[in-house]
Amino acid sequence: MPDMSASVSLAVTHLVPLAKEIDENKVTPGVLGFIVFAVMALAVWGLMKSMSKHMGKVDFKEAPAEGETSGTKTDSRQG
Repeated sequence: MPDMSASVSLAVTHLVPLAKEIDENKVTPGVLGFIVFAVMALAVWGLMKSMSKHMGKVDFKEAPAEGETSGTKTDSRQG
């Protein structure tokens, strides 16, 4: 295990000069922000695809009422 901590500290010391070149007052989302954005984009894409699939199955024709038959209407005033 001591070899691992030594390699990590060596890697960090090499990255420190790179970090000093970046403006310290500038805030960026970084890799984590990109990953979160990509996951959210994929989720929205999947939901839109699913919604489109389900909307295709919907029948928009209105069913006739129970008292009506197709073409004939009853007149209650006959006497």
